[in-house]
Amino acid sequence: MKEKKEIIVALAGNPNSGKTSLFNAIAGTHLKVGNWPGVTVEKYEGYVDYKEYRIRLVDLPGTYSINAYSPEETIARDFIAEKKADIVVNVVDGTSLERNLYLTTQLLELDPKMVVALNMYDEVEKLKIAIDFKMLQKLLGSHVVPVSAVKKTGIEALLDHVVRTYENKIVIPRDKISYSEEIEEALAELQGLLETDIPLSAKFSPRWLAVKLLENDQFAYSLAKESPVWVRLENKLPGILNTLEGRLKERVAQRISEDRHAFARGAYKETVKTANEEKRTITDRIDSVVLNRLLGLPLFLFIMWLIFQITFTFGRVPMEWLQSFFVFLGDKAAALLPEGILRSLLVDGIIAGVGGVVGFLPNILLLFLGLSFLESTGYMARAAFVVDRAFHKIGLHGKSFIPMVTGFGCSVPAFMACRTLKNRGDRLATMMVIPFMSCGAKLPVYVLLIGAFFPASMSANILFAVYLFGILVAVLSAKLFKATIFKGRSEPFVMELPVYRLPTLQSVLMQMWIKAWMYLKKAGTVILAVSIIVWVVCNFPVDAGLSREYRARVEAVNQDKTADAGTKAAAAAALENELAARQLEYSFAGRTGKVIEPFIKPLGFDWRLGVALTAGFAAKEVVVATMGTIYALGETGESESLTQRLRTDPAYDPAIALSLIIFVLLYVPCLSATSVFHQEGGELKMTLFYIGYTMAAAWILSFAVYQTAKAFL
Repeated sequence: MKEKKEIIVALAGNPNSGKTSLFNAIAGTHLKVGNWPGVTVEKYEGYVDYKEYRIRLVDLPGTYSINAYSPEETIARDFIAEKKADIVVNVVDGTSLERNLYLTTQLLELDPKMVVALNMYDEVEKLKIAIDFKMLQKLLGSHVVPVSAVKKTGIEALLDHVVRTYENKIVIPRDKISYSEEIEEALAELQGLLETDIPLSAKFSPRWLAVKLLENDQFAYSLAKESPVWVRLENKLPGILNTLEGRLKERVAQRISEDRHAFARGAYKETVKTANEEKRTITDRIDSVVLNRLLGLPLFLFIMWLIFQITFTFGRVPMEWLQSFFVFLGDKAAALLPEGILRSLLVDGIIAGVGGVVGFLPNILLLFLGLSFLESTGYMARAAFVVDRAFHKIGLHGKSFIPMVTGFGCSVPAFMACRTLKNRGDRLATMMVIPFMSCGAKLPVYVLLIGAFFPASMSANILFAVYLFGILVAVLSAKLFKATIFKGRSEPFVMELPVYRLPTLQSVLMQMWIKAWMYLKKAGTVILAVSIIVWVVCNFPVDAGLSREYRARVEAVNQDKTADAGTKAAAAAALENELAARQLEYSFAGRTGKVIEPFIKPLGFDWRLGVALTAGFAAKEVVVATMGTIYALGETGESESLTQRLRTDPAYDPAIALSLIIFVLLYVPCLSATSVFHQEGGELKMTLFYIGYTMAAAWILSFAVYQTAKAFL
């Protein structure tokens, strides 16, 4: 069978344009998720077989521009500029065409082979919006194909256009985006110089490079500096820019942006006609409630509370099933393997550690399902708008809310999302409080402790209170920072409020599965590795003298002729448990825990929790994995889930559980997040301050919660 020729197609578009929904509608189940090289931004790839081609789709991160202010913009720009795609499909929202066309103008400057997918066409027809496709195609120099990702209409036509554009069977003359006369003169001079470098102009559009040089784009400058033409450019460019700014009486980059907006506005006015009658849309009606000055914030809190109720109520039973499965798995492995190091490693280290974390997957799934649904409908943008008023009182604004909400998933992309904050004070203040957002890695710890020490009827409310407590600490900390070390006025907050849309089930489930898969991958890599390390430090060194002493005592019990078999078995099991506990204290982990214990004793923690919290620096899920390993080593009787073991341990109580939850909520995030903070913060002293502040906040507030809870519980 002849192998199909591959066409690489990049999907580029604004957030909320339905780009990822279109990607899912085309690729179906043939998709792969990973990260872009060097960054934590998710990478979606998929394929579809069409005619004699295999079309490989790359879903570029959603972005409003490709000026490379953020990782998402950089990825989209580099992928298209370096011609890694054979065809670019620019996905635009047909109901917000003028706004979407700004990105289109930037893509056109890169001069790719491009097809415009006019998405949401079913809504365009409902709103009675008339679009002159022929004129729009002429203006853009690209075919425009109406599609609906939700209804899955126009997909065949889009794929057909992709293939015919690839085969050069569709060629529309493309006029360049025209700028003001002064800018065009400067561009002509720069473009002429750049075209003398044949290798550079073959790889990148000379006109695009000229535009980016005028915009002071660092990527364009780095390309030019590596080229032989830089010798001439270096002498001419400063003069061109000075002359141009003198003629324009404003920044060149600002005028270029205004000209792009003017083109988008002109193309919209010339090709789009809307119904004359002004109708109050469903979005307007919903916004009158959710954006209401009095109702907006309480409604947001109620929605979040409802998500936590669903997380606990519907997650409890499958969580118990999974935990029971790992208990069963451990028992079977223990029965099949002979006693020794291998059995202990597998049962007490790997199954107890990894199983303890994977057991909470149902809760993780439900939480991400709820958050993905809210984001897909367009509600999360409203939430940022609602909290903007409250954030202004602490010196920040609603734009800081986006990284903070991202922190509910993972601190790493949340830190990177702070790049969109142009004010350094706002950026650093927001980065400092992101650790107080409850990332997905902390959820297993909360669920474990709440499930072990509190009634099921209170579980969701306690979890909701924990998340609110983290937000409260973040808000008060931001107020403190903005009043002291990060003084200064915040930048104005402007954010798009997309039309409300009911997301497709496939899209929401896909987002949920992606998060779950990343969680499982971490369980199979980082947590597995740490579980094995924890098992090693919990088992070595071995006190040979202690082992001999207890073996002798067990032998004495077995030889006691006055006791019956049941009594002997119980006494021997008690001695085995006592030996396991003393060996654990003698191990590297035990010794480390004993050193830490005086510092955490005021919080209600013992050395075992000290070991778990220390391991939690690698990843917060490891706190659960470590506790699972420690308890498995300390028990030689009938297997139980970790939740049951904690519940029956007299050393712990609800006050200690609350104290531990608060400490895990607030203390420094994982090593990966800390590394990214350092990269984004750019200063060692800032990273050290961040570590010190989060640790101090965790200790002080855990102490306060513990002492208060002891008085009332």
